[in-house]
Amino acid sequence: MLGAPMQPIFVGDVQGCTEELDELLERAAADYGERFELWLVGDLINRGPGNLAVLRRVRELVDAGRARCVLGNHEIGLLMTATGLRERKPLDSFGDVLGAPDAAEWLAWLRRRPLLETGQIGHQRFAMVHASVHPDWSLAELERRARRVEARLGAADPREADALLAADPSRDPDRDLLGRLTQARSVTRAGGWSAELPGGELAAREPPARGLARTLRERIGMAPAHALRVGEVKHGFTHRTLRLHVFRAEAPAGRVRLREFDAHRWLSRAALGELPLSALAKKALGLANA
Repeated sequence: MLGAPMQPIFVGDVQGCTEELDELLERAAADYGERFELWLVGDLINRGPGNLAVLRRVRELVDAGRARCVLGNHEIGLLMTATGLRERKPLDSFGDVLGAPDAAEWLAWLRRRPLLETGQIGHQRFAMVHASVHPDWSLAELERRARRVEARLGAADPREADALLAADPSRDPDRDLLGRLTQARSVTRAGGWSAELPGGELAAREPPARGLARTLRERIGMAPAHALRVGEVKHGFTHRTLRLHVFRAEAPAGRVRLREFDAHRWLSRAALGELPLSALAKKALGLANA
């Protein structure tokens, strides 16, 4: 008699939070016994207090065939810090890994982790990475490119990994892909990527109203008419707080000229409220509609 199928459980950034990971494992065991497999999307470490403990738990699961994990930007940051390519930052909490007696072994283990895992749910194949992929690549092309970068990062001679991490992304396609897979927060129509949040950021000492007009001109070729600032929304992330200025404005006369998007449409306030918006967007929309 065949056993029950293995239940995949996809897990976001753990970031050194041992207690939360243990609670997740307890709940998974209560629901599925041993018939589950964790799919961890990277950033196992940094920010939380238990980075080394998280790595030990995940490694045990990986070795037992009960988990898959890919590298995230925090693992790459740790590797770069260990080799002197990056300075420790105030919010870095992975000192327990760097100070461990077996730190070299943990760094080697991380270097050998994949950047990409593939799987299938039903008839649908999928790829799991930490950040983003190029939209024009097939799954086979993505896997071929990722495996090439993994081979350099996990090479027997760690100097090959150091050379990859130190490379200029504009000159080394593999270094660029490593960044895309682990660091990208936004992409462009031309296929490029950036580690910055997508657009809309104010320049130093730029008034919010002027930043709004500039951003819309850059993105849709027109500035708003009669823009009225109605307030701001703050949203906390693990490493930063996003402060969003909210405006209510009229659309100007003229034609939309898309610069960074493929299509657009105008929506009523009611229609906007029916979209699957993020918590941050819902906060902003509620303020604008108040």
